[in-house]
Amino acid sequence: MIKNLSGEFETVEYENKRFVMLYDNNQVECYPIHWHNAVEIIMPIENSFVVRTGAQEYQLQEREIIIIPPGELHMLPPQEGRRIIFQCDNNVLGSVSALEAVLPVFQSTLVIKPDTDRDLYLMAKKQILDIYSEYYANSEISDVKIYMNVINLLVAVREYQIEQSRQSLPCAKDKVYQYSEKFKLVLKYIDQNYMYAISLEQLAAIAGYSKFHFSRIFKQYNSMTYIQYINMRRTRAAEMLLLDPSIPITEVAMRSGFSSLSTFNRIFKEYKHCTPSSYQRFYCSTGEFSLSE
Repeated sequence: MIKNLSGEFETVEYENKRFVMLYDNNQVECYPIHWHNAVEIIMPIENSFVVRTGAQEYQLQEREIIIIPPGELHMLPPQEGRRIIFQCDNNVLGSVSALEAVLPVFQSTLVIKPDTDRDLYLMAKKQILDIYSEYYANSEISDVKIYMNVINLLVAVREYQIEQSRQSLPCAKDKVYQYSEKFKLVLKYIDQNYMYAISLEQLAAIAGYSKFHFSRIFKQYNSMTYIQYINMRRTRAAEMLLLDPSIPITEVAMRSGFSSLSTFNRIFKEYKHCTPSSYQRFYCSTGEFSLSE
């Protein structure tokens, strides 16, 4: 199934200029540790299925779903059975500013089971099966429908995450609503100003909280620290800029809000498992890609 592997990086080949790839997979072979710039969703159809991401092993039963974020190292051991393996080009999702609100979905690998949340599970399963049907229907608007299915799934997951965060906050409902409104303002500010220096003091002032209280509640509410959110937002902006070969790496770093080239290289590699220059070479050259830098 992996057609192009350079080191640990997989080049996902989308057929006929599509932005998605789907495999009705029953191959019994090992897919070694690799990563790619696609969102990957796997749902076993027959038999259980094991997926390893980082140091974590996930045992999926039939019709359970795993969402693997772009840039996440993972491997699939050889195993019998049948499963849907769906990949969606992350650049298609990342180019839409309105989708910044679902970015936290890609913070870590996510498994959706019946006992995760019944409604979320049924909805997610339906979206995957609808994607399967549309992919092979291959009509003039199949990819549009698939895109809508992917967005519906991501929105449902993010809504679930937000609701879980709200329930975990030890306060009354009116206070939770207040947190929600405050953090909308904070996230909007980050999305509009990530290219500039952003301090904890600034964000805490926007929310109207002390620095300590803001840091604690932000992490609890958003499932990541404010620094992680800023770095993730800047990395996504850098990905888009790196697609233009005329923009020097140093300028990409500055325009994305990184304080130095070394900081940019370190954080970008942390999220994407390769250097910015390697990433740019892969997307903007004839295709030779190296992770040796």
